[in-house]
Amino acid sequence: MTTIAVLISLQSYATAQVTNSQPNYSQVSPQVESNPLPLQSNIPNYSERKRRLLLKFQHPIKSIIPNTSEQEIHLLLKLNERKLYVYRGDSLQASYPVAIGKPGWETPTGKFKIIHMVQNPAWENPFVANREIVPPSSDNPLGERWIGFWTDGKDEIGFHGTPNVKSVGQAVSHGCVRMYNKDVRKLYEFVKIGTPVLVSK
Repeated sequence: MTTIAVLISLQSYATAQVTNSQPNYSQVSPQVESNPLPLQSNIPNYSERKRRLLLKFQHPIKSIIPNTSEQEIHLLLKLNERKLYVYRGDSLQASYPVAIGKPGWETPTGKFKIIHMVQNPAWENPFVANREIVPPSSDNPLGERWIGFWTDGKDEIGFHGTPNVKSVGQAVSHGCVRMYNKDVRKLYEFVKIGTPVLVSK
């Protein structure tokens, strides 16, 4: 996933810079989000380069939004059925049994989009004071894939694998959607950042 951050500072003489960054998500827990540091301008005043940059950025810069129209994939999660359906247009491509949030920790309903994808994720335990990090392993609570679709800016909810295969089909999670590792690997190949997700009762 590529993030394009554009910082435009309005000073007595405006400057602009564009940077591409590609975080290494295989080393990052899905519950930890990093904020890019502000860029510092090294362009001297009255320089020819500044003049060219000002001309280059006269027009508004549009954010690059992932295009999912070509694939037409969308997900439908039915909580009462504890089942996830994968559609391409109107055609059903696959369905998977899932575990959902338990009472008091219900999986949120509504319309969402895939916002975060990680292979072999690490897991940060949010229920202990020292925020213990569990590295990728067969015992990792997130299994082999993480596909986030909801966040409050601090924590995320998403589809993920699980080593606890007996929990699939139950309402036992803290809001996330658990899947068999073999199924979440297949789901990971279907979706992209921006893929629509509809969660219904």
